[in-house]
Amino acid sequence: MSDPHTTSFLSRVRQNLGTFHPMERQLAEFVLDFPGDLASYAASELASLAGVSNATVTRFIKRLGYRHYEEARLQVREERGAGSPLLRASRSPAAESPFATRLARSQDNLKRSFARLDAEGVDQIARALLAARKIWVLGLRSSQSFASYFRWQLFQIKEDVHLAPHAGDTLGQTLASVTTGDVVVVFAVRRRPLALGTLLAQLVHAGHRVLYISDEQVPRQSGLSWHLYCACDSDTPLDDHVAVTGLCHLLASRVLELAGPAERARMTAIEASHDALREL
Repeated sequence: MSDPHTTSFLSRVRQNLGTFHPMERQLAEFVLDFPGDLASYAASELASLAGVSNATVTRFIKRLGYRHYEEARLQVREERGAGSPLLRASRSPAAESPFATRLARSQDNLKRSFARLDAEGVDQIARALLAARKIWVLGLRSSQSFASYFRWQLFQIKEDVHLAPHAGDTLGQTLASVTTGDVVVVFAVRRRPLALGTLLAQLVHAGHRVLYISDEQVPRQSGLSWHLYCACDSDTPLDDHVAVTGLCHLLASRVLELAGPAERARMTAIEASHDALREL
């Protein structure tokens, strides 16, 4: 049987659905509804909630290829920490937080993220963005939306700001386009594909300046010009990204404040074009 740590817990359950005995199938269906709960329950608690015996739980876990229940529980905990929305869902009533609690969580994420910053460091980043020959803004999976938003803000100030990779382009094409004098902004909130780590290593190896914006789960990496953290904690299966958009606004605003006459002239020209085209 395959090593369970090379395959996700959910995949193991789904792959074995046709082999389970009736009571094991009942347990499997219970687990598939809210798989993240496995990280919180002891084996006897899970058996009671699913309406099966402790022996059924033991057989179920063994059939999935785990040595014991705690091994499966640890993997679910690790996968839930990696950001899987399904694994972070819970049947617990506590998951239904009121509006005020959600607001407080967002505010706390924003405060924690901004507390890591200092004015001098933010200004250093803003000046580097202003002086860059080109700015490449990159994000994969959910991070692509933040990359697009940040590029949109900067594009009002600087002309050579590029979202990468463009539709149909590869990461290799983007990497080959970056040259001395450029700044690469990489958004990496969970969940991150493996290709992103490889790309980051290549950028660092080539000596490029990289601004890395990630959630708090990412270890600090050597060789980066700047690494900014955003708290994305949430009481729901979906991460809270208030701090990410807040950081985008802070950096773009500071770039605008430090912009010279040429950059400010661009904004004036944009507004004139809007008027001429009657776009707005």
